[in-house]
Amino acid sequence: MAEEVILLDFWPSVFGMRARIALREKGVEFDMREEDLSNKSPLLLKMNPVHKKIPVLIHNGKPVCESLIMVQYIDETWGPESPLLPSDPHERARAKFWADYVDKKVHPALRAIWLSTGEALEAAKKEYIECLKVLEGELGDKAYFGGERFGYVDVSLIPFYSLFYVEKLANFSIVEECPKLVAWAKRCLQRESVAKSLPDQDKLYDFVLEHKKKL
Repeated sequence: MAEEVILLDFWPSVFGMRARIALREKGVEFDMREEDLSNKSPLLLKMNPVHKKIPVLIHNGKPVCESLIMVQYIDETWGPESPLLPSDPHERARAKFWADYVDKKVHPALRAIWLSTGEALEAAKKEYIECLKVLEGELGDKAYFGGERFGYVDVSLIPFYSLFYVEKLANFSIVEECPKLVAWAKRCLQRESVAKSLPDQDKLYDFVLEHKKKL
């Protein structure tokens, strides 16, 4: 029986981008279904009744929710010859730590930039740059966060590259502040899985500005 893989998603979602990249890295064919978040589908409400959020991966009728859990599920289910997570337990724990850092530190700092003005914006900008510098320190001179192989931390962070243009909102240059991180992002974008999964930055910028006005 053919596998059914459905991804309930919304194109600007950095969390949905993670699942798209992981699926494409593994060569998995999937049906991406765009959700209207102001009018959520019965399928979304049924498959994620707790959080009622995208993305949701549905594999043969069974849902998997939360993007980092999804990436782990994809890694364990398909393509064992090209793992995203390291096999060594300590390296695996380390990768999960940095992915968690992205969610706990980078994402809130980004949101604060979008939602702030004046002194609060300056504080948010400082926090955001510090977070990126910590990640740049972890990357060091490696090609990817795990070394020579594109993996779990890269999948977790690269969607946020779509939002690096927040520098336009806060008057700073990420290229100047974190050149190694920008070079890493450009390396990632050479991968088909990433290039196909990240939206056009200008389109996303316009969407964020529109969203900012509403907020």
